[in-house]
Amino acid sequence: MSEGQRRGQGDDAAITGVTTGALARRLGVSPTTLRTWDRRYGLGPARRDPGHHRRWSERDVAMVEEMGRLTSSGMPPAEAAHEARKLLDPGTGAEPAPGHTTVPRQRSTAGPAPTQSPDTFVRRRRGLSRAAVRLDAPTLQDLLADAVESHSLVTAWQEVMVPTLHAVGRKWEEAGDRYVEVEHLLSWHVSRTLHRCSMAPTAPAPPNAPAAHAPLVLACVPGEQHSLPLEALSAALGELGVPQRMFGAAVPVEAVSAAVRRTGPAVVVLWAQARSTASVPLARHIADTRWGVRGARGRPVVMLGGPGWAGPAVRGALRPTSLREALTQIGRVRAENGTDRAR
Repeated sequence: MSEGQRRGQGDDAAITGVTTGALARRLGVSPTTLRTWDRRYGLGPARRDPGHHRRWSERDVAMVEEMGRLTSSGMPPAEAAHEARKLLDPGTGAEPAPGHTTVPRQRSTAGPAPTQSPDTFVRRRRGLSRAAVRLDAPTLQDLLADAVESHSLVTAWQEVMVPTLHAVGRKWEEAGDRYVEVEHLLSWHVSRTLHRCSMAPTAPAPPNAPAAHAPLVLACVPGEQHSLPLEALSAALGELGVPQRMFGAAVPVEAVSAAVRRTGPAVVVLWAQARSTASVPLARHIADTRWGVRGARGRPVVMLGGPGWAGPAVRGALRPTSLREALTQIGRVRAENGTDRAR
């Protein structure tokens, strides 16, 4: 092949751009994450040729690189997308790409966005409660999906799902066993919605990978069956492209310890809904767990989630009071540990 031919091929590659798979490997995220950023926030390839794989131009790549950098620092996806578009194209950064769903900009603090009236959340909660009481599963699923699409996952969880779950729980307590089926149905559909929000798992970390590159460990303490808040955290981390291993409800001590030693996570999240299940000795044991070769051993930061941890403090443990705060703290720890941000 002549020098001119090789140069021509290089020019063609520059023009056609890179594939989604190649870009995902380059950024260290899953292809599903890129497709979700495209569908929800308009951060997709500008060129779309029918019948061909989508190709990302240099400008497209720069935009999603900025998106990855911002989300890795803990910024909510909707706000990160807004900032990524604005940085690269200040004249149009505030507007989504044509043909994409508009996602309201998300504030960095808990609570509704400036343009969202509290009445909006009240109406959504009432609609969910009424659908749950009627055992109207299709309406429940539609209302939950619409809440996430309209307000973002974090806001929908904190302003719609949690208050509705609490209200239904109080109604069940006041009415005896009459509303057990209502609470179970609502909880199941909330769980289903959270799972749908989760991204496909990222590529596995290499053996003995630094903690910043390793998946986080999420687990309910032994005896704890209430896993919905942990599922919400898992879904929100998935949207940020943060690798994780979610172990669910009532995980035995030995299983948590083994998972920590095998994966070497930067953060281990232990959820306890009730004080009867929260175990300070367990938290200290996990915080003292080490991994790696001699001379380069690591240990995790333990995050204690849930009201069950009210009481004696565990030295060095994180104690977030909301989902948004948990995401911010996790982003900070990963950054301090040298997280491989998108470049």
